[in-house]
Amino acid sequence: MLGPLLLRGAILSPFKRPRPDAPLPTARPTLSDVRPSAEHLAAYSRLCGFRTAPRTLPVTYPHVLSFPLAMRLMTTRAFPLPLLGLVHTSIEITQHRALTTADTLELSVHASQLAPHRRGTEATLVTEARVDGNTVWTSSSTYLARHRTTAPTSTRTQPDSTPAPAPAPALAPALAEWPLPRDLGRRYGAVSGDRNPIHLYPLTARLLGFPRAIAHGMWTVARCLAEYGTPESAHAQADFKAPVLLPGTVTYAADGPDFQLRDTSSATTHVTGTLRPLSTS
Repeated sequence: MLGPLLLRGAILSPFKRPRPDAPLPTARPTLSDVRPSAEHLAAYSRLCGFRTAPRTLPVTYPHVLSFPLAMRLMTTRAFPLPLLGLVHTSIEITQHRALTTADTLELSVHASQLAPHRRGTEATLVTEARVDGNTVWTSSSTYLARHRTTAPTSTRTQPDSTPAPAPAPALAPALAEWPLPRDLGRRYGAVSGDRNPIHLYPLTARLLGFPRAIAHGMWTVARCLAEYGTPESAHAQADFKAPVLLPGTVTYAADGPDFQLRDTSSATTHVTGTLRPLSTS
């Protein structure tokens, strides 16, 4: 299913000229009667390091289930950003209760806004998962299309919504170190369906402005949350600060609700995030 969508997105990409004032599509692609596969769930959990019960969905897994819907939306002519080279820059997840393979899900995705970014234009996609009509899981993801901006920041009529961030202070202590193989992007792409060329091979990544293939942002945050351990009801948020080049070695650290992934051999911070249980009050 995703192969034709990727091809369509690749064909349309050169014809799209992203800008923050472009209209957004009004479509809300929906998929009903989704029953997670135990075999696919096991493969995803192994790759991301989750040690949840065999029938329990990791907190990031609905994102994978809904990815075909996001692709369906982002590869339409109405979606203003080109698919090729699109970079995932942040995600915010709210899970109201634990989900299992026994749940029958209804998934939907819609685009909620565009915003100027210092490196281009950013779109926000909102995903919802419902069981028996009740919302049990939501996410809000931002995706960046990199391009030259039309005017210096000081002369823009609309302010840049994402000024250059200050370097994140390193969290202590460092709790784990993970060597990442050069084929990690291809392996995660096979499980998730996200075969964006920036993740697959050095050559395809260089064609889109990266020196080597980069790890999926959703793999990095999933690996961090798997190491942290996720409550049954939780709110997670992560910002993808810098690409993780493959192969490489990264260090995971956590302090209270905060977690971080950084390059082991440099001061580069790749991911910062928080994880908190939902209040029951």
